[in-house]
Amino acid sequence: MVRVVGENVSNVGIIPLRQALEIADDLELDLVEISPKADPPVCKIIDYQKFLYQQKKKQKEIRAKTAKIVVKEIRFGPNTDDHDYNFKLKHAKKFLEDGARVKPYVFFKGRSIIYSEQGEILLLRFAQDLEELGKVEQMPKLEGKRMTMLISPRVVKGKK
Repeated sequence: MVRVVGENVSNVGIIPLRQALEIADDLELDLVEISPKADPPVCKIIDYQKFLYQQKKKQKEIRAKTAKIVVKEIRFGPNTDDHDYNFKLKHAKKFLEDGARVKPYVFFKGRSIIYSEQGEILLLRFAQDLEELGKVEQMPKLEGKRMTMLISPRVVKGKK
């Protein structure tokens, strides 16, 4: 015994499985089990290929609506000049206002790795200057010849 539902089914209710299959066959549709744990199980008479197509379409719409996280990278040298620093700071502010994450990093070329403390100071100063727009998600970390840091936008009430 199964409970049959569907838009184009005349005798909706609890009927034997064989009769439900015959009804689906007469309508040239498929009998699909919707809720197997119900008592009695619920089946729907639908076009299964059309159902699968609609499910895929819904999933695609959901994926399209999800927010994509954008990460903008800003490169510094260990001895970055004040003018360059301010120029990159202005860009980082714009990125954070647009809702993107900012990943500033200091790239150490050749023997400049001995200035790693300078690089860390530079990144911490950068984070401090962006304090009102973003929060530090990852503190400065040395990975090979790069010292990276991650700053995400701060969400303000009423405005993103």
